Amino acid sequence: MPGNDRSSFSLTTSCRNALVTGASRGIGRGAALALAEIGCNVVINYLSGAEEAEAVASEIAARGLRALTVQADVSDSAQVEEMVERAERELGPIDCLVVNAAFSIRKPWVEYTLDEIAHTLNVSLFGAIYVSHAVGRRMVARRTAGKVVFISSLHAEAPFANCAAYNIAKAGMQQLALSLAAEWAQYRINVNVIQPGWIDTPGEERMKGREAIERRGLTLPWGRLGTVREIGEAVAFLCSDQAGYISGAVLRVDGALGVTRRI
Repeated sequence: MPGNDRSSFSLTTSCRNALVTGASRGIGRGAALALAEIGCNVVINYLSGAEEAEAVASEIAARGLRALTVQADVSDSAQVEEMVERAERELGPIDCLVVNAAFSIRKPWVEYTLDEIAHTLNVSLFGAIYVSHAVGRRMVARRTAGKVVFISSLHAEAPFANCAAYNIAKAGMQQLALSLAAEWAQYRINVNVIQPGWIDTPGEERMKGREAIERRGLTLPWGRLGTVREIGEAVAFLCSDQAGYISGAVLRVDGALGVTRRI
């Protein structure tokens, strides 16, 4: 039928240099690799796991693209500034940003220490503030189009018990993202949010074990956990030219978990 030929459809991007925070493993790794697949050089930020970060860089370099690993604590604004300065010095202007680094502790509110609350907010909320400010300030000054994706969570809109500090951080991050979408539209900077559902990451497997993860997957609406690849593909789409008129969107990649709340 006319109009049904999809053979020529593929993602393209005008972005050249992407920065992904928390990119040595899990969702951040998936995002970094997916962005490389559509042609981006990638800055791989990590806090720990230097060998894992270098492995991601090697995969990207094997595609003929440039990859830079940078160790930096996103909760430290000075380290964030140094990271962005180095990235732009070595790769060129950052025109794609994925804000992914996060930290969480599961426990009742009254059992949190104030230091644990502060650390969760410093990494998951203030880290997003520092990185988006450092990169966004430069994007706006250049008056060139760009892409920003915040990796949020279902927690931002439907708080889970025993995750109060993380719920607060993700809700704040999401409001930051939507505010920036409104502010930066005039510069043609797309700002969007992805809310992953329950994702099968190495961290989940370390904490719960493979058997427990597979049992949990069977209780979810889709019958399984999501994959880091699926989140990476969503990131790549939002950073593509094909998503050029999408900004201020909150995209759930959760296999209908958010509308059923089977947890």
